[in-house]
Amino acid sequence: MAVNKIIKYLLFFFNFLFWVSGCIILGVSIYLKVTKDGNKITNEGLPGIDLLIAVGVIIMLLGFLGCCGAIRENRCLLLLFFISLLLIFILLLAAGIVGAVDKKKVNDWAKERLADLVPLQQQTAEIQTDVQKLERELKCCGLVKGPEDWGSGVPSSCHCNDTMQPCQTIASQLVYSTPCSTFIVAVLENNMEVVLGVAFAIAILLIFGMAFAMTLYCQIGKKEGPTTA
Repeated sequence: MAVNKIIKYLLFFFNFLFWVSGCIILGVSIYLKVTKDGNKITNEGLPGIDLLIAVGVIIMLLGFLGCCGAIRENRCLLLLFFISLLLIFILLLAAGIVGAVDKKKVNDWAKERLADLVPLQQQTAEIQTDVQKLERELKCCGLVKGPEDWGSGVPSSCHCNDTMQPCQTIASQLVYSTPCSTFIVAVLENNMEVVLGVAFAIAILLIFGMAFAMTLYCQIGKKEGPTTA
């Protein structure tokens, strides 16, 4: 039985696009990682850049693996490609279920990451600068508990310049009372639906990739059957 050329080149084209998208994701995420405008605090609470780098590398490797397996009609590579996609699909499905069903655990995880940076006065000057930049932008103070995260030395970035925001008086100074983790978690919640939508789209692509790979794998097996018997 001859191998279906349409399926073969569809799988090759699918994996080529997979590989290109991995290169794009990796390139953009590395750029965001090394840019000077990056904020380490948001990276701690929402470590999306590190995750994107890992995803980009994995997609590149899988795309290359799938391309080689399809164009060379190599059953070993196709089987390895199928198993890899299946594992990613299971992990993606599990993560999607956790994210959709138990958002509180995701929020608690983000707060725990930020809590590792408290007390703030013991952090490096670079981290303190990033926190203060975040406080000015979000009109908040501290990361987890509020102004007390700074101890006795509350910086000027916490000064309450917007009376529409919740404020409190500390050492005769009016400062924001809302911790920045509240806003960071809010961003996480607002983008959860988008992330789940993207994960669902990727899962659909993975299903198509697995179907093409297994179909081609079986056809190659039937083609080689008479010669290997």
